[in-house]
Amino acid sequence: MREYYDRRAPEYDDWYLGSGLFAERERPGWEEELEDLRAAIAALPPARVLDVACGTGFLTRELRGEVTALDQSAAMLQEARERVPDARFVQAEALSLPFDDGAFDRVFTGHFYGHLSGEERERFLSEARRVAPELVVVDSALREGEPEEDWPERVLSDGSRHRVYKRWFTGSGLAEELGGGEVLHEGGWFVMVRTR
Repeated sequence: MREYYDRRAPEYDDWYLGSGLFAERERPGWEEELEDLRAAIAALPPARVLDVACGTGFLTRELRGEVTALDQSAAMLQEARERVPDARFVQAEALSLPFDDGAFDRVFTGHFYGHLSGEERERFLSEARRVAPELVVVDSALREGEPEEDWPERVLSDGSRHRVYKRWFTGSGLAEELGGGEVLHEGGWFVMVRTR
């Protein structure tokens, strides 16, 4: 999985921007909803925030306060450093966070939780709760007629093919899975839930 994200780093934002291999995809309302999602993230109160699996920093740049961004991929962190120069960056595993108990006010994660298996989800939630009293999760919305989970094949610009475990959520379903919470955004493409 690490190799996949290292290879994908230079083109990861094509997914958000509808460019590259995503240029021909039909995604009605995507751009408007992405702007709404970014505004919802920016509306979170400033805090000591840990962004877990920050990727290229596409969503990290919307976070306000003292931001620490963590990712396992050196290539993703390189992209993120250019985008969010004022953040602190840490290369580490998300399921064993290298921080003291209560080191942050909030853990934020975008499009990471939906890639975790059952045991991994439990480990991540335990770690997130250990380091912060609040968790905000952004992930992909469950669309009508689509499966709740799958192993879709991802193709990169270099032609390499990768199978990646993925889940999709309703806002209420994600909130329930997180142990209760507030749905801050729910649309046709994205969901965002805050739990304390």
